[in-house]
Amino acid sequence: MQPILKLDAVSRQFRNTPDFAQRIADMLTRQNSEQVVRAVDDVNLDVRPGEIVGLVGESGCGKSTLARIISGILRPSEGRILLEGRDVATMSEAERRKASLSIQMVFQDATASLNPRKRVMEIIGEAAVVHGIIRAGDMLAYVCDLMRRVGLDPASRDLYPHQFSGGQRARIGIARALAVKPRILVCDESTAALDVSIQAQILNLFVELKRDLDLTYIFVSHDLGMIENFCDRIAVMYLGRIVELAETEALFANPHHPYTRALLKEIPTLEPKKRAFTAIKGEMPSPLHPPSGCHFHPRCGMARELCSAERPMLRETGEMRFSACHFAEELKAQELNHVV
Repeated sequence: MQPILKLDAVSRQFRNTPDFAQRIADMLTRQNSEQVVRAVDDVNLDVRPGEIVGLVGESGCGKSTLARIISGILRPSEGRILLEGRDVATMSEAERRKASLSIQMVFQDATASLNPRKRVMEIIGEAAVVHGIIRAGDMLAYVCDLMRRVGLDPASRDLYPHQFSGGQRARIGIARALAVKPRILVCDESTAALDVSIQAQILNLFVELKRDLDLTYIFVSHDLGMIENFCDRIAVMYLGRIVELAETEALFANPHHPYTRALLKEIPTLEPKKRAFTAIKGEMPSPLHPPSGCHFHPRCGMARELCSAERPMLRETGEMRFSACHFAEELKAQELNHVV
């Protein structure tokens, strides 16, 4: 099956360009104070139609930046994004605009992402009118239908965002994304700020929308327990790179990367026996000065000399399984001593 979305060696750098005074100082001292952060580093990922792909990793690993690249909010510094086999960068302006509508984002902070000066009617329906999906005269019926679909009362369409609860604002954000008829939804920690019971309702809504509208999801989260029950495949990110990619059940049963294994070992469980929880040793290095070779080697208990000298590429380690570890074969032979 041809992937609906393909990332081909996608990278994104952020540059801190010195101001005029700093450039003069650099000339006098013969130094270069420009700083470059590789937030996303050579990422390859295929997303098949109708599947749910999870992006997980510690804070600062680049998953939210990658989500914004996929949704078109940020442009990649390097690499290509292919939508249904076509490079987005080579499309005409009209085709690119259509492609941008087919990938929509649902943000973590619904309050910050909704215009406080606009009523819900405008927030949800405005983009559909501007892009010619509906006529202005049809907006009322269109918005009411979308509000019902996401579990909101259409009678509240003239209220402002601050007059809704957090769960309701999350539903408004989902309705706004659906208004332009996307095929892919990128959800960046879309349930993280909600109560657990409300999280479950929103996840059930995502499942219903996937079934009814044939949607594809890219789901960013740090909650591995939720990801296990929601996603078909998982991509694990560390310091801008995907270090492991596998189907959910296989990854949780036997991870092929030390970082994934360390993350899974620290998931709280309902097992009656006592367990000692210890954080992964050390802290994530600064993306300004990432370690050589494998970025994870300073914190890895399996690290050897090869790890600091040579970067491990993401390679196949099983059926539909990929790992960026020099010693993935050794990990395959070891069972994860933890039932998630």
